[in-house]
Amino acid sequence: MKTYAPKASEIERKWHLIDASGQTLGRMCTQIAKLLIGKHKTMFAPNTDTGDFVVVINAAKIRVTGKKMTDKIYYRVSGYPGGIRAVKLGEMLEKHPERVIENAVRGMLPNSRLGRAMYKKLKVYAGDKHPHEAQLSGAKESDKGSSDK
Repeated sequence: MKTYAPKASEIERKWHLIDASGQTLGRMCTQIAKLLIGKHKTMFAPNTDTGDFVVVINAAKIRVTGKKMTDKIYYRVSGYPGGIRAVKLGEMLEKHPERVIENAVRGMLPNSRLGRAMYKKLKVYAGDKHPHEAQLSGAKESDKGSSDK
């Protein structure tokens, strides 16, 4: 018996719309990573990008538990001596709410060329407006809070 290996021409990519308002950050991001990687498909292969496109709206209305708003810190380094920058989660949600979800999902994807290709299929928006209406016209909203699952 031969092992099935999906070809690039056989992969059918769908578009998923996720409403982040009121959802817990980590739990929602694991679902997003699963859709981007393609683990929900029967043709999943770990060495092939079989995932779908994901559009996340209302990123500014995300919910976290505990004291993460004040205790969770995002670091970035410029490369120069003393060039470390630290931003708390609360400040990041005020200034750039999209980056919170993008950073969480990026950490759940493979750290390779394949993971970077998967990450490019993620579109995050702070409000409820997005330019992907044409792609999502046939897709239904696939957020965790809906009753269609």
